[in-house]
Amino acid sequence: MKLLLIEDEPAVVSVITRGLSEAGYEVSVAPDGTSGLQMALNNPSFRLIILDVMLPGMNGIEVCRSIRKARLDVPILMLTALGTTENIVMGLDSGADDYLVKPFKLQELEARIRSLMRRKTPVDTPVPVTSAAILSMADLELDTDTKSASRNGKNIQLTATEYRLLEYLLKNPRKVLSRLEILEQVWGIEFNMNTKVVDVYINYLRKKINKYNPTELIHTVVGLGYMIRENKADEDTH
Repeated sequence: MKLLLIEDEPAVVSVITRGLSEAGYEVSVAPDGTSGLQMALNNPSFRLIILDVMLPGMNGIEVCRSIRKARLDVPILMLTALGTTENIVMGLDSGADDYLVKPFKLQELEARIRSLMRRKTPVDTPVPVTSAAILSMADLELDTDTKSASRNGKNIQLTATEYRLLEYLLKNPRKVLSRLEILEQVWGIEFNMNTKVVDVYINYLRKKINKYNPTELIHTVVGLGYMIRENKADEDTH
């Protein structure tokens, strides 16, 4: 499996390339954001990108946004020394799929890579003809074939993380989902993050899906988590 590592610290590059090479990965390295972006755009064979945030040229946030703007669907694992919830949310909101705070153990990096690759459906996997491509709730629809969402027939632009979150909610309609359940299913079971990130992304989704209809579909169940259902008055939800 070919991976792209965009990292400017020689010591970190050495540890990652040696460890991942021994694990059977083929690792290409870019020492700055500008060259890393060009390598990512010009080489579709990379199966995953490991991206540092603090980079010369272009920082990792800018690189990640540019990759997503070019509609590359490759998983991106972000590395940074900044581990606050705000920094994590900024990285994920730029289009990253996972976030690993330095210093980290190589075993955890490998686990994150495996988790990201499990989420990624192989291109050559046949789609069963009996699969239900459309998930819906009231006037909200999510097409799992085209990865597109709409409400009242109007398109909703979602990031990769917002898409996975909405898909998980719609696959579990009228079911209370805890923040930990959502973290495990949307971000990966090995993903260790403050559960406030779930609240942040729920708010992102609410703003987007309520843009064309103010009727609430994603409900907070106080003290328990969230559920998606038709709007009904309920004492313990809002």
